[in-house]
Amino acid sequence: MNTLVLGAGVTGITTAYYLAKAGHKVTVIERQQGAALETSFANGGQISACHTEPWATPATLIKIIKWLGRNDAPLRFRLMGDPKLWSWCARFLFNCTHSRALINTERMLRVALYSRDQLTKLKKDTGIAYDQLNKGILHIYKNPIEHAAASGRAKSMNDLGLERHIIDTAACVALEPALKSAADNNFISGGIFTPSDESGNTHAFSTALAELCISMGVEFHYNSPIKRLIVKDGRFKGLETEENTFESESCVVALGSYSPLVLKPLGINLPVYPAKGYSVTLPITNFKEAPHVSLIQDELKLVYSRLGNNLRVAGMAEIAGYNTNVDDERSQFVLKSALALFPGCGTPEMAEFWSGLRPQTPDSVPVLGSTKIDNLYLNTGHSTLGWTMACGSGKILADLISGKDLEIDLSGLEISRFS
Repeated sequence: MNTLVLGAGVTGITTAYYLAKAGHKVTVIERQQGAALETSFANGGQISACHTEPWATPATLIKIIKWLGRNDAPLRFRLMGDPKLWSWCARFLFNCTHSRALINTERMLRVALYSRDQLTKLKKDTGIAYDQLNKGILHIYKNPIEHAAASGRAKSMNDLGLERHIIDTAACVALEPALKSAADNNFISGGIFTPSDESGNTHAFSTALAELCISMGVEFHYNSPIKRLIVKDGRFKGLETEENTFESESCVVALGSYSPLVLKPLGINLPVYPAKGYSVTLPITNFKEAPHVSLIQDELKLVYSRLGNNLRVAGMAEIAGYNTNVDDERSQFVLKSALALFPGCGTPEMAEFWSGLRPQTPDSVPVLGSTKIDNLYLNTGHSTLGWTMACGSGKILADLISGKDLEIDLSGLEISRFS
């Protein structure tokens, strides 16, 4: 079967890999000049099943109100006269209940755990290298009340199959000695450790896997902005780019935040909205002062990953449409927060700044599976967990299109949940 994959980020490339492995003739369409140059380029670098907590919770709603007007707010809304945004916000508010948060956590964790297993198999099969570290992920907390609340959520995740350990300050420092200075300055009251999570360079992984896909016969068409999808009699037939027309028997939309734009003319209203995030890549100049274990600083919503000789710090979220400009004040806040935690690890003048758009659904759950149009499929809406869920999502789509029995229940993951 000829299959088109739209998007060459980590989600699109893993989809192409699993489709090619299943025997499909795969063509990838990408508007950028190469693989993984947008959201997958400089993200937090964590494969973090432990981070499968939806944005929409009663606690988050209270925090958003407190954060209003603050430029350093971890989550900032720039409310505009955009009907899509207001519709998205209404769905977000609907999910801000304890019962909905539990449902959405289970759905997110279901994909994340499956994806982590698929990544392990992929590494074994391919030997792919991407600055990966299998040292687990440690959530750290300054506020004891926040630590206690997170510990309750960690116990719920344990019940859903994710191994997590609630630990004190001394145990945090024992796991990551570079945290000693922060602990001495009362920056850490405790932590939660997930030993089976890991980290790695998403861009390096994506480009390496793209090269492997090419060796498997996958064609990549870069610099190819999509003009329209072609549908006849309720069935996908192909697409037009600025330069070419591609015919195909099936298609997977893996365009992240831009997925709704190509689907809207087909009458498919996908509630995915862009959430701008920031990252800082800091070359390490003092290796004893930089962490090896990946970290999540929960109160600030910042993640830390050691990628070779660099420290990647990523976080913040800004609902501001498709604006990808780097806000200097917010990016500097990320850098200052990192240097407060690890004051001697690097020289701030050497830092590189980046921003990208995360495809955010109102419930934080990705949108996977079929649509009302025959042979048109979705693999998008992964928010901050695109890298975490990429391999699993790609395998799910490949199995679905190939007519194989799925290894995971798709209930609650399809676009039909928004009907």
